[in-house]
Amino acid sequence: MFTIGDFARLGRVSVRMLRHYDSIGLLPPASVDPHTGYRFYRADQLRRLNRVIALKELGLTLEQVRSIVDDAVDVAELRGMLRLRRSQLAEQLAADTARLTAVEARLRMIESEGRMTTQDVVLKEIAPVRVAELIAVAPSYQGEDIGPVIQPLYPELFRRLTAAGITPTGPSIAWYEPVDPGGDAVVVHAGVLVDVEPSAAPDVTVRDLPELRTAATTIHHGAMDDVEPSMQALARWIEANGYRTDGFAREVYLDYCPDTPEKGVTELQVAVYRD
Repeated sequence: MFTIGDFARLGRVSVRMLRHYDSIGLLPPASVDPHTGYRFYRADQLRRLNRVIALKELGLTLEQVRSIVDDAVDVAELRGMLRLRRSQLAEQLAADTARLTAVEARLRMIESEGRMTTQDVVLKEIAPVRVAELIAVAPSYQGEDIGPVIQPLYPELFRRLTAAGITPTGPSIAWYEPVDPGGDAVVVHAGVLVDVEPSAAPDVTVRDLPELRTAATTIHHGAMDDVEPSMQALARWIEANGYRTDGFAREVYLDYCPDTPEKGVTELQVAVYRD
């Protein structure tokens, strides 16, 4: 048998933890010396310890852990629980990472407020174009909601076009529209310029994107996570020149760099009008 210190090292836990598990009846020692009070453990008790630690990491209380291990949960059940928890933690990590990215981008925007310029805004007419597109719905227009929705659409769109033998004729374009005028959810359109009839691409939607008769435009350099300063420069120009906006901005990815987004070049196009 092993002393409590040796058993703790073998099980990669603390002696304090083992003493606590003993005190609540979760993992009592195999024997206790009646004269010294020293605790001793058997090697086969590591199996119970492993299950206790794994279940505790799932977020269960120690009382819940005791109920499960006392019912002799088998390896298959435990593996299923751990896989579910791993999936939940991965989703939480992805969400936390997206929030952190959004906070960092907003901080960079705040830091650049005094340097934003409207001198590069150009007012022009945008001709109609034919695009192949895939769509999805995002909970809101916030960057942390748009990114996870739009990013998978383009690889899938290009995969389907390749399978149909269609070669894009121009840059990718993203545009948005509200699901409900009174709500936050938006329809995300991920498109690319093509020159084919709708029947040529049965797995995607081919449509003509209408012209923008008057659009305030600017070129954004860098990742779309950092687009807010460019959007706000557009907003300042639109207000200063007596225009109002009509819908969401279009994003034309002039230089699309999925592996190095900081090198991306995007034209932002906002339809505008005067009363």
